[in-house]
Amino acid sequence: MSSRTALVAVVLVASLPLPIQAHDIYSHLRDEGGASCCDDQDCRPALYRVSASGVQMLVDQRWIDVPDERIQYRALLGDTGATGGGHWCGSTYKPDFGNPNAVYMTKCAVLPPQSASVQDEP
Repeated sequence: MSSRTALVAVVLVASLPLPIQAHDIYSHLRDEGGASCCDDQDCRPALYRVSASGVQMLVDQRWIDVPDERIQYRALLGDTGATGGGHWCGSTYKPDFGNPNAVYMTKCAVLPPQSASVQDEP
């Protein structure tokens, strides 16, 4: 390859827009205290369900309870819709090797706006 062709190739590659990271849809989320919900790895799409006891989300193939004060009813720009608008941000802690049950700490949970009315029904 000639040096001119190589130079053109470098210029073309350098001028391409940078790919948007999938995690960028969470970067603006803040919890009720104003802190970031996201630490670049702890947010993900998650299926959700509403029951008489409250909202649960499917995290690591387990249904976990989500505290009401952590739920935000909003649409996220860039959401693919794969989980019906549900997203979970939090941390997973495994207390010790003898206990396989993990503890899930929810920082923020995002549900689509229309699900707020479903939760309020008797």
